[in-house]
Amino acid sequence: MSEGGPDPFMVAKIVDQARAALRALGLPKEQTNERAGLTLLALLGLKPRKGMTVREGASAPTWSAAQAMLLGITEIMDYMRDHFGKQYKPNTRETVRRFTIHQFMQAGLVVQNPDDPTRPTNSPDNRYRLEPRALELLRTYGSPEWEAGLRGFLASVETLRMRYAGEREMKRIPLVLPSGNRISLSPGGQNVVVRLVLTEFCERFTPGARPVYIGDTDEKWAFFDAGLLADLGVRVDQHGKMPDVVVYLESKGWLVLVEAVTSHGPMSPKRVIELRELFKGCTAGLVFVTAFADRRTLHRYLSDIAWETEVWVADDPTHMIHFNGERFLGPYGRASGEVPQVRSHQ
Repeated sequence: MSEGGPDPFMVAKIVDQARAALRALGLPKEQTNERAGLTLLALLGLKPRKGMTVREGASAPTWSAAQAMLLGITEIMDYMRDHFGKQYKPNTRETVRRFTIHQFMQAGLVVQNPDDPTRPTNSPDNRYRLEPRALELLRTYGSPEWEAGLRGFLASVETLRMRYAGEREMKRIPLVLPSGNRISLSPGGQNVVVRLVLTEFCERFTPGARPVYIGDTDEKWAFFDAGLLADLGVRVDQHGKMPDVVVYLESKGWLVLVEAVTSHGPMSPKRVIELRELFKGCTAGLVFVTAFADRRTLHRYLSDIAWETEVWVADDPTHMIHFNGERFLGPYGRASGEVPQVRSHQ
């Protein structure tokens, strides 16, 4: 062991304490393993003391020193490496999120994005912090107050879950579709642009278009008219990577595919090829549109946008940018004026 590094006995002691605390909180077996214990310690800001060993009389840090750390998954893994000498491979990041943090959230221990509740669930900037009551409880671990506090916390877990779910629900983005259907999208990220596509872009450039698909960062298939798409000759797999918005403009026979971009995903040449394959057999002409919230975001992706596609910027909602080609806002690769007829779906 190098001088100043954590003693392995001390590391084992505090990790064992963390795992015991998780077991007492009723977490399943996989969420009480070493990875889960280290995740909890990172979120509490606890670490073994350096430069002393258990045999020299040092004790593990007291849990009363726990802090309200605000960390992303990568930061949690960095903390494990830097303070506990535990090096996980980069591809373990998703394992930590899906099989540790997710269950901590379900158990009422952790809150996602308390600094910005509108941050989308798939954002690379997601942050996690101990729920305030859970933090207060864990600060008593090993003390006479622990048992009584534990009983009270476990009794309140369902209430905590409902409260945070209610707060997130209140921040959802409501939408009324032309059919009168009401849906809501999770807050933040690309869904802000999705709303503008449906309320601003479609009203101006595809008036009367019928929504076929609307994606959501939380639920993915927020709205899907499978019958209409089938009448156009397309059946998509639920695992297919759909664009963010699909609308059908029957008067022109266009199926308009829109990617709403905040941090990734314009209509690049690769994406256009993928979508042509996904919508192979469609009797309507395919129109490819990339929607941006502002010009600054557009500038970041100019070199990625495919030719013969359209760009719409919400900051200038009455204008569009056409990336070359023989027509402005129209499909390529099918006869003009050919309008497929489809059955009406309610």
